[in-house]
Formats: sequence, structure tokens, C-alpha cells
Amino acid sequence: MKSQFLLDSEITYLNHGSFGACPKPIFENYQYWQLELEKQPVQFLTKHLSGHLQNARQALAAYINCDADDFFFLSNPTQAINTVMRSLKLAPGDEILTTNHEYGAMDRTWHFYCEKSGAKYIRQNISLPIQSTESLIEQFWKGYTTRTKVIFLNQISSATALIFPVKEIIDKAKSLGLITIIDGAHVPGHIDLNLKELDPDFYTGTLHKWMLTPKGSSFLYVKKTWQDKLDPLVVSWGYLSDTPSKSRFLDYHEMQGTRDVAAFLTAPAAIGFLSENNWSEKSTEAKQLILENYKKFCDLVGSAPICPVTNEFLGQMCSIPIRAEKPLALKEILYEKYRIEIPVMKIDHGTFLRISLNAYNAPDDLKVLQYALKEIIRTTDWLG
Repeated sequence: MKSQFLLDSEITYLNHGSFGACPKPIFENYQYWQLELEKQPVQFLTKHLSGHLQNARQALAAYINCDADDFFFLSNPTQAINTVMRSLKLAPGDEILTTNHEYGAMDRTWHFYCEKSGAKYIRQNISLPIQSTESLIEQFWKGYTTRTKVIFLNQISSATALIFPVKEIIDKAKSLGLITIIDGAHVPGHIDLNLKELDPDFYTGTLHKWMLTPKGSSFLYVKKTWQDKLDPLVVSWGYLSDTPSKSRFLDYHEMQGTRDVAAFLTAPAAIGFLSENNWSEKSTEAKQLILENYKKFCDLVGSAPICPVTNEFLGQMCSIPIRAEKPLALKEILYEKYRIEIPVMKIDHGTFLRISLNAYNAPDDLKVLQYALKEIIRTTDWLG
């Protein structure tokens, strides 16, 4: 399977989670769309683009189970959350309840918004190790007050690689009349996503991570009740359009002037690739590797798993707590000396070495990491 990807064959790649990796057939489809644009830019952008985007939305809508007119493509989830942020109109003192497991760019986005609006960003502590879904949910709601207006939550955390019980939290949030915003960057193609069943107000996910498209392809789903309230992040030709479509929502957010949309248009090819290669089975195999090896790596570095080692909390990633004296130096030596691409991340809860696997990985890749860590422990003090 690795031969189908464009990854450097000399690198042990254990970092699919950061930016994904694109197979050759999907990348060829990406280049096809770039060439179509360059052959006749005027016709492509002014006459055919809306139809191409509609086809891509229809394919993705069937995959994530929502209506094709309820989301639009954009480059990344940070751009999506910035779009949502500017339309919330919270009052000074209103609160956005989140956790201290969120992605750093999202934390920065909300801090910026709160400085401008006077709202408060409440990073509720979710302590480690996680004991159970029930205890996680209980901890989260301890951050709720009468000033809480918005729930913001990642469905799979980046640094700690944990699957969060967003369905249960969304259901309670709706009963309290709260706005629900979910960052699902790591979800599509990784774990099942059914937006009609989940029913958030806003949901953003990537295609370029676990759905394997080229970089810069994501989406923002917006519940129908919010679509007319959502301002475009960039005001362009879709605003007060001379040739409006049936959806002002899509006009505002899709008609963004000249840009390379080729990555968006690969959605049908990516879904086809996943289906043709029985990706559900390959994903299950990668998840099983995580379950079988997580505790072994924790034991190797003298730590313990941060959650129950089950599919309830873990997908194709796991984060190993490490006592790294020099986190950045550790990351560099793993790459420069051992040719292993793997992140070392430091957050509130400590420092973590995160393994993320996909179909191009094999058990031997984990043996390479195991050998490297054993040698580093034996020859340096970088792991405590």
C-alpha cells in the first residue's frame, strides 16, 4: 500500500495525523482539475465551477450524511472557525465552554475573538488519565454557568489523540439552548461521521487528513437555522450577487474570487479510492495496531496510557506521555538520525509522543520507533 502514496520511502512515517498523505491516484485527479482550470480559466471559473463544486459536495454529503447544500469547502478548519466566530455576536461576559485539549490554532482564534468582544473562553480541565466517558462528561459540564452561550469541542483531540463523546455533549447542550460548534478535523475517513445524527449547529472537518485528498481541502457544515446568519469571512462576488443561485448561503461562501479549488474537487475521487481499496478494513487494521502497541510504548518510556485502551477513546492515533527534557531535540534526532517522522507535543497536560498510522504503515514501522527509543533511553537523558 505504501507504493500507492507519494511519501518518501526512506522515511518511517508515523505522523499521518498532522497533514495527512495523498495517494497517487487522488493526486493525479488533483492535477487533472488544475489542468482543466488552466486550459480555459474564464470558462472554468465563470461557467463550470459551480457545477463542479456541486458534484463534489454531493459526493461528500453522501459520505458524511448531510444535505449537499448545507456546507461549503474551504482550506482548513481554522478558516472555518474564523468564519463562525465573526457571526456569533456574543455580549461581554458571555462564555464559550471548551476543554484544555483543543488545537492551538483554535485556542488562538477564540482568544482573539474574546479580546474583541469581551466574551470569555473557558478552557475546562479534562484531567488525565481519562477514567470513563461518564467521568469526562461530568468534568466538562463543571465548566458550565448561566453565562455559557457556546460549546466548542474537538471530536478527536490533536495532541492527546482522544475521541471525545461529542454526541452526548451536543444533546445536553441543545437541551440548555446552547450553540454547538464541533472541530472534527481528524474525523472524516477516520471514524464514522453522521451529521444528521450528530446534529451540531456548526461542524468542520478536513478531507486532506484521513480522507487522503491533497492539502487545503476542508468543509464547514452549518445547520439550516444558522445559514442566513453566517457572514462570509471574505466578502466577494457572491454577496449581493448579480446572478444569485437558489442558495444565498452558498453564494456568500463559495464565490470567493480567483483561487485554486482543485483540492476541493478531488472529493469524489478520494471517496472512490477509499471504497475501491476497502479502507474501512484498512482503518480497522491500523486501529488494532494502536490498541496492541499503545501500552507497550508507554511501558518502554516509563509512563502509562492516558485513557482506557479501547476503540471508545482511540482511533488510528495514540499519545504516549514522555518525560522529555528536550522535546524539540528529541523530535529532531528521531528524524535526522533515525529517519522517523513523528510529532513531540507539549501542552497543559505534559509532553506527548503521538503515533498516527494509516494503511501504508506496517508493524515493522513501530519496531523502528521502538529501537530508536530504546537507544535514546540508553545513551541520553532526554527521556528522563
